[in-house]
Amino acid sequence: MPNYRSLRALQEDLFARKTTCTEVVRQYLTNIEQQKHLNAFIEVFEDTALQRAAELDAQLAQGQHKGKLFGLVIGIKDNIVFKGHSSTSGSKILSGFVSPYSATVVERLLNEGAIIIGRCNCDEFAMGSTNESSYYGAVKNPVNPAYVPGGSSGGSAAAVAADLCLATLGSDTGGSVRQPAAFCGVVGLKPTYGRVSRYGLMAYGSSFDQIGPLTHSVEDAALIMEVIAGADDYDATSSSREVPAYSQLLSDNSLKYRIAYYRDAIENPSIHPDIRNTALQLVEQLQQAGHTVEPVSIKELDYIVPAYYVLTTAEASSNFSRYDGVRYGYRADDAGDLESTYKRTRSEGFGKEVQRRIMSGTFVLSSGYYDAYYSKAQKVRRLISDKTLQVLKDYDFILCPAAPTPAFKIGEKTDDPIAMYLGDIFTVQANLVGIPGISVPVSTSSEGLPIGMQFMAGKFEEAKLLAFCQYLLQLISK
Repeated sequence: MPNYRSLRALQEDLFARKTTCTEVVRQYLTNIEQQKHLNAFIEVFEDTALQRAAELDAQLAQGQHKGKLFGLVIGIKDNIVFKGHSSTSGSKILSGFVSPYSATVVERLLNEGAIIIGRCNCDEFAMGSTNESSYYGAVKNPVNPAYVPGGSSGGSAAAVAADLCLATLGSDTGGSVRQPAAFCGVVGLKPTYGRVSRYGLMAYGSSFDQIGPLTHSVEDAALIMEVIAGADDYDATSSSREVPAYSQLLSDNSLKYRIAYYRDAIENPSIHPDIRNTALQLVEQLQQAGHTVEPVSIKELDYIVPAYYVLTTAEASSNFSRYDGVRYGYRADDAGDLESTYKRTRSEGFGKEVQRRIMSGTFVLSSGYYDAYYSKAQKVRRLISDKTLQVLKDYDFILCPAAPTPAFKIGEKTDDPIAMYLGDIFTVQANLVGIPGISVPVSTSSEGLPIGMQFMAGKFEEAKLLAFCQYLLQLISK
């Protein structure tokens, strides 16, 4: 079976009877087994995936095939629930939990003919940038297994890059789709906040979280977005705006765009030279193609990461009170009384990074510190949002790296959480403001590691963003 890089190519072969859904699933199952050392999947749904494939093959044989995603073999991040299947968000504290319902995005995938092959490994509760904090062990980068795949959706990115499935879903709270996409050399899209329902996504930072696709191609990301986006009665924060036919709006390459970039960021001496050179070359290439690409300055950029971590840890400390060992998941043995049950369960069930963030969030919300930290961070968020949206009134997109470095070696930064947090410096802006951002693979480093470049657009401008990135990848491939 060929290594498919697009759903279009796969469907052409399915409809021409050159292959079947069952054959495709079996090949992916073989790939997963052969590359299990990558640790990209926590659990593979072999039986249900094969059963689903057989059902789709029967539909096709009867001429009843339907669905935009017919035959798409897709993995889901372990923090997105699927009825009748385990979901643990990469944490010990949810050991044994089987979801009684499916996330809205899962229902929409299935309704359009997708096949869910398994749940992808991730940093515990999506807290991390390397996929090293998972209870199930670190994920390895398929490009070079000595390196991290990024996080927190590292398993989702690695699964696509290693051809373990055609696409995956991840979640993005501060770059957790875009940064691993950049590290693994795939496309990763974070939609506008509210564009995709969060119902069935285990919450980390409720005002930041968004589900997004990781794919080989912009076209597949656009098609998946068509399916998963839209209003949902189960999520009050989901937008009722009409969902454009994203995949049908990718062909207009005649427009000339205005693009802003942060010179102080790109030319900062702390940026990896390969990242800097790639960004500057891309600026020049776009200018030569007739686009306006200009430097802009937002002095508040230095406050983005601190504000992000104050706010997300505060929201996490509230969200994570539900994990108490009483109703579901892991419970400490022989705790004795209720207080001991809570303390021991949470101490044993949560990993160190999750504990660190819960305690940080509790601190910034505590009496006497609320105004000094949480309230001030909210004001900074509003200020950054206003400045960013003002830039996007004058420009179509903001260009910046998805990360300040290419992938680094496993274990290289585990003892320095501050250095790890600063790795999110270019991605958290989109989550603070609620705008869409995408990482597309544009080059490789001197060590042969992928380099992804990020573009951000105005709220609900995914159609324009996807069309531009489709054009961009064609431009740089010439």
